[in-house]
Amino acid sequence: MNHFILRFNNVSVEFGQQPAIVGLTAQISCNTMTAVVGPNGAGKSTLLRSILGWHPLKNGEIRIGDSHAHHALPRIAYLPQRADIDWDFPITVRSVVEQGRFPSLGPFRRFSSEDNQLIENAISEMGLQDIIKRQISTLSGGQQQKVFLARALAQGADIFLLDEPFAGLDIKATEDLAHTLQSWQNRGRTILSVLHNIELVKQFFPFTLLLNTNLIGYGKTDEVLTETNLKSAYGSLSSLAAET
Repeated sequence: MNHFILRFNNVSVEFGQQPAIVGLTAQISCNTMTAVVGPNGAGKSTLLRSILGWHPLKNGEIRIGDSHAHHALPRIAYLPQRADIDWDFPITVRSVVEQGRFPSLGPFRRFSSEDNQLIENAISEMGLQDIIKRQISTLSGGQQQKVFLARALAQGADIFLLDEPFAGLDIKATEDLAHTLQSWQNRGRTILSVLHNIELVKQFFPFTLLLNTNLIGYGKTDEVLTETNLKSAYGSLSSLAAET
């Protein structure tokens, strides 16, 4: 029997009077990699931010396991779009990873031995030992994404919300990151990731949630990304090609 880690029950979100997500109902199993796919403005990033509680729900509810989402936030780590990160900010790799422990620290509290161990484990798992003193501005795109994934690992989360993690990466860095996420799934982690590249989804993501404000389809990727569903989401296959 599947254990559903993320549950969306008739979820609707609005910006002003404009619907962003309408009546979304879906259940995502733990230890899975799910791509969130759809045209620009479909509500993909809004879905991730609604899980985090950054957008209020007009209707419905989101549950993490058996808990309301706001009670389970320590289990969730978020990787924003690259465009939302100031890569020129003067900060080292290690300092970025350490940020993953900040939500668990009380006022004026220093890192405990457990905090430091989680930081070291994250650095080691992502293979960053040789660059921990470097400024993030000096890194390649693939290295930068690994640093922020390490920050997410240091948080101690088991559910990872990734917003366009492959954007701006070359082919090698893309494949490297995809294999990293597959290894995370094998370690019992759950990944929900917004993507635009349909071929990348087909190659690496076993499950897909296809969205265009309304839910078009959710399930196994090869069963969701049919020509009929893609036309329903994007209007036409030429529109899909233009976006991806």
